[in-house]
Amino acid sequence: MLPLSCAPPLPPPQSRPNPSPSHKPKPHPCVLLFPAALRTAAAAATISFSLLAGNAAAVAAVEQPSEICRGQDDGREVEVKAEAVTNEQLVEEAWEVVNEGFLPDAGSRPWSPELWMQRKQDILQGSIKSRSRAHDIITKMLASLGDPYTRFLSSSDFSKMSKYDMTGIGLNLREIPDDNGSLRLVVLGLILDGPAHSAGVRQGDELLSVNGIDIRGKSAFDVSSMLQGPKETFVTIKVKHDSCGPVESMKVQRQMAARTPIFYRLEKRDNENSSVGYIHIKEFNAVAKKDLVSALKRLQNSGASYFVLDLRDNLGGLVQAGIEIAKLFLNKGDTVIYTTGRDRQVQNTIVADSGPLVTTPVMVCFN
Repeated sequence: MLPLSCAPPLPPPQSRPNPSPSHKPKPHPCVLLFPAALRTAAAAATISFSLLAGNAAAVAAVEQPSEICRGQDDGREVEVKAEAVTNEQLVEEAWEVVNEGFLPDAGSRPWSPELWMQRKQDILQGSIKSRSRAHDIITKMLASLGDPYTRFLSSSDFSKMSKYDMTGIGLNLREIPDDNGSLRLVVLGLILDGPAHSAGVRQGDELLSVNGIDIRGKSAFDVSSMLQGPKETFVTIKVKHDSCGPVESMKVQRQMAARTPIFYRLEKRDNENSSVGYIHIKEFNAVAKKDLVSALKRLQNSGASYFVLDLRDNLGGLVQAGIEIAKLFLNKGDTVIYTTGRDRQVQNTIVADSGPLVTTPVMVCFN
């Protein structure tokens, strides 16, 4: 696949309001080999969503399914219940995830294998009577790391992550500690033209209350549950714009359906016997891959000789959606993304498992 020089500018995507009056448009570089560009976008999606899914999410409690075993004596099927994970084992598993993969950075508190081992011994001195108590212990244990991206999710919280829009009004929240150690909830991402965005909420706004209830000190998941409700019902929220902006109350109508983030058109180039397939991806949500595949096939069948993929102002979204979209343009076996921990020799690598959907040149616009 070859890099292309930037073609004459195409008509820009549909305009949308700036986050703030002081926002100035950034230059739009358009020369990049496509796979590298989309890997960059996928990484951005990872960063934007990482507050929801630290390594500790892997230890969310999951009910073990029953196993059906066939006896060797008479062929009868015998149902065998999988052994349940004890509260102590759950805590120890969370400890192991950190012990094996946690990579401290400059913002974390002092950490060493010896200190972490001592914490485990202190925690497991006595019995843990309930699952909720085990969850509390894990939450506090991970909080002691001082890393905002390492957190524990219960099985119910983890299930909510299957939806990009956890709130029903088109926004995601990030927990930020204030000077007093309390949590503030700030809007991390918005679905463009979604309910919250249309009502006037902007990225970086602080959420202060939901239906008149002060939400200071509550977790992002707790508040997301407060925002959820039946489709087309209303929720009243109070937000503070920017860090020093005005406070505003607004009534927002819930809308649970995921909107397509893919917009495309076929353009004839002047003085050229070729057509350009232009595709704009607003975000990586649950329907992004399906709709992108449809757009690529329709444009190709209509005679597109090359494509322009516009990722400017993409909001990020679901990490897996970004990965699956990158695979559409990579050769089989190419690396999409990889992660490493303290042991640099151990990598978790995700590769493309099939060939590219299109083999015509692709140009990417990004900022």
